[in-house]
Amino acid sequence: MKSTSKFKLRLLPVVGLGLALTGGFTGMLHAAQWHATVGMETPDRDGQALAFLPNEMWVHAGDSIRWIFPTHERHTLTFLMPGQTRPPGFGPVFGVPVGCPGVTPDGSSFDGSACVSTGIFEDPSTPPYTVYFPTPGNFKFVCLVHADMTGVIHVTNGSEALPHDQSFYDHEAQTQTAVLLSDASSLRGAATPAEQEGRTNAVTAGAGKVVTTTGAGSQTASLMRFLRDVIVIRVGDTVEWTSLDPSINHTVTFGTEPGDPRPPSVNVAPDPDGARHAIIGSPSDSVNSGFLSPAPQDRPGLAESAPGVTRFRVTFTSPGAYQYICAVHDQLGMKGTIIVHH
Repeated sequence: MKSTSKFKLRLLPVVGLGLALTGGFTGMLHAAQWHATVGMETPDRDGQALAFLPNEMWVHAGDSIRWIFPTHERHTLTFLMPGQTRPPGFGPVFGVPVGCPGVTPDGSSFDGSACVSTGIFEDPSTPPYTVYFPTPGNFKFVCLVHADMTGVIHVTNGSEALPHDQSFYDHEAQTQTAVLLSDASSLRGAATPAEQEGRTNAVTAGAGKVVTTTGAGSQTASLMRFLRDVIVIRVGDTVEWTSLDPSINHTVTFGTEPGDPRPPSVNVAPDPDGARHAIIGSPSDSVNSGFLSPAPQDRPGLAESAPGVTRFRVTFTSPGAYQYICAVHDQLGMKGTIIVHH
């Protein structure tokens, strides 16, 4: 991974301001448009800052915020109504968002009375998305794809002084990006207990950490790679993949990529300890682990969640070179190879 000290955040010029956005400013002649970013990544895409940058802002009623989406990882920008149950990221068709419900157009307004949500964006060429805030309030926003990616917008009366200007938020976004991508890089040293014991047939399937830098919400640093992405084993050996990412879904997928990677393929069965297990006899076989996901957080008033499935095992019965991917993050370069000898 390239050093984060060389990473440059793309900043956009502030336009459409009636007056300069300066800390302590007590009024505006015209509504202002502010700028922020959804996610950042390293040049080779393995390190992902799954975060709103920054994830806390103060604006005046009538102002808008224009978000850009500069990564190849999937994200949404979603404002739910107070008390609304958080919907899943995808519906019956993988890749088609549920929304809140539905998707709202660029330039939508949010005052808490109806939800606002983008579609699922995963391309740096995605046009910016602007949200207007017509009334005062404190509004949480989330990414429907990533559970630990949240933020807050504080909307104040126009007569109140704003604590920060755009240059402050630009600097804060740069600082948060550097911290998160540095954290992602440090995860290259992550290892499962089996790997620490020297087992050669154990692979870490992604790693991450959840951090809080402002007190307004959660941000996640994630390394989208199979650590030890090439290993050599013998016929009859079993390889175990373990996801060390606290909130991100990964898969281990051989052969044809399924249209919906969330469920395991029919040739996958559970082991007594809850891990999933498959047997592969040819490099041309197709096997999909399904989502390897940690258990969701338990909250008061909600039923206790079942343990997550974060381990997947494959027994190889024939020699060959077996290529596999994470079906969710292969566009980021998350791929691996198992070389099986007699």
